[in-house]
Amino acid sequence: MTDRNPTPSQKVLAWMPLAVMAVIAVMDVSAGPGVGLLPLVSLGPAFAGLVGSWRRTALIGVLALLLCTALGLYNGLFAERRGYAAMASVAGVTGVGVAAAVMRSRRETELASVRSIAEVAQRVLLRPVPLTAGPLQLAVSYTSAVAEARIGGDLYEVVASPLGVRVIVGDVQGKGLAAVEAAAVVLGAFREAAYDEPGLVGLGERVERSVARELQGERFVTAILAEIRGDHEVVLLDYGHPAPLLVRRDGSAQFPEPPAYALPLGLSAHGAEGPRPYRVAFTPGDQLLLYTDGVTEARDRDGRFYPLAERTQLLKEPDVHRALEALREDLVRHAGGPPGDDAAMLLLRYRAHGSGGDTGFPR
Repeated sequence: MTDRNPTPSQKVLAWMPLAVMAVIAVMDVSAGPGVGLLPLVSLGPAFAGLVGSWRRTALIGVLALLLCTALGLYNGLFAERRGYAAMASVAGVTGVGVAAAVMRSRRETELASVRSIAEVAQRVLLRPVPLTAGPLQLAVSYTSAVAEARIGGDLYEVVASPLGVRVIVGDVQGKGLAAVEAAAVVLGAFREAAYDEPGLVGLGERVERSVARELQGERFVTAILAEIRGDHEVVLLDYGHPAPLLVRRDGSAQFPEPPAYALPLGLSAHGAEGPRPYRVAFTPGDQLLLYTDGVTEARDRDGRFYPLAERTQLLKEPDVHRALEALREDLVRHAGGPPGDDAAMLLLRYRAHGSGGDTGFPR
């Protein structure tokens, strides 16, 4: 694979084989034939096989053979076996370098294919949330723990049902395709039940049954479910997930905690009581941020956790998407790069109304 926009480090690695051969040639000419530096010319194709394509490796190998021939003739080494031994060394290393470049190229192609499939799978799984739902404005952010990664275990969904706006944010134990499979089970059950299940508790129970039936072993999913209707309240159901951040219109903030903590989804076999719903006032001008623990557990270089409660001023931006993007950028700066765990955030902003009593929610 070749990079159309190589980084500075890649450019350095690309020129390294030629630089190494040039240095060896200068040293060999300066030191004379008695030192025996000629076989070191094979370092050129050796380095090329680690970073370049097989064609480039073969080309550098040919250049190395020509250089070895020229130095051998200059030093008079072909009158004895040393010159031919150096040529054989360069030819052998070139062959190994070409084989290594071919194998590396195949692995890179396979890895790119797997990443592409994983990215498509996650895009299908995590569909874009609606820009608005009733009087709510919505924005979502997903930051992977690894810059090159395209797939993780966090999940989110928003369903504008006849019963109100229903939301889920969750975090699957583990990573990779197994985590995606678990997330698909949770989201599939939630999307189906959110439209017709009368109560939030019943909705959570249906998701729990699907997770318990489909997931194997001790895999579990922490999740928080939310329901917003036209009564200026949000109903929350917490399955072992971090409490959401509620930012009031006046700028004050709080983390509404559940009355009792419950086990995550998938652990109902342990016989613990399920979560109890709790209500929190949610009025025009308020904002509700649902997130995964990759946000609050992101650490800086000194080991300090991300102070989410101290960053609420970033959410004052009038545009909800820019507000959440500012928060995401601040999180990345705090962690000095991608956080140590996947970080998903879903921001719900209750638009302030003018005169009139229409809430904008389905009745």
